[in-house]
Amino acid sequence: MFVTQLNDLNDTDRDIKSETWRSRRMVLAGEGVGFSFHDTVIYAGTTSTFHYANHVEAVYCVQGEGTLTDEVTGQVHELRDGTMYLLDGHEKHTVRATTELRMACVFNPPVTGREVHDENGVYPLIEATPAR
Repeated sequence: MFVTQLNDLNDTDRDIKSETWRSRRMVLAGEGVGFSFHDTVIYAGTTSTFHYANHVEAVYCVQGEGTLTDEVTGQVHELRDGTMYLLDGHEKHTVRATTELRMACVFNPPVTGREVHDENGVYPLIEATPAR
């Protein structure tokens, strides 16, 4: 069994921050369970574009309001408490946060925590050996 507290991750190597978002990685590849789980906050009034070419991501909005734009089709979806989206086709997408958005995110394959978005918003695929 693995138990962690969100605030215990603050300012550790599992607390990744950018100008427009913050992601605390609660479960990483090293846990060896086949997915990673992140608590992500997207700051109010910001725009972030992502493209997970090597990962599938499921995102569940638990707080806030904004929009999600599919950059290929141009389709726009409202984001608010209770909205879930699945990027099962590796869609390049943009999130615009009207208010602060808080998202629960699951990645498969799991991220290791060492990934950095490249110039296209893509995480590289990094394999990890489970620590447990």
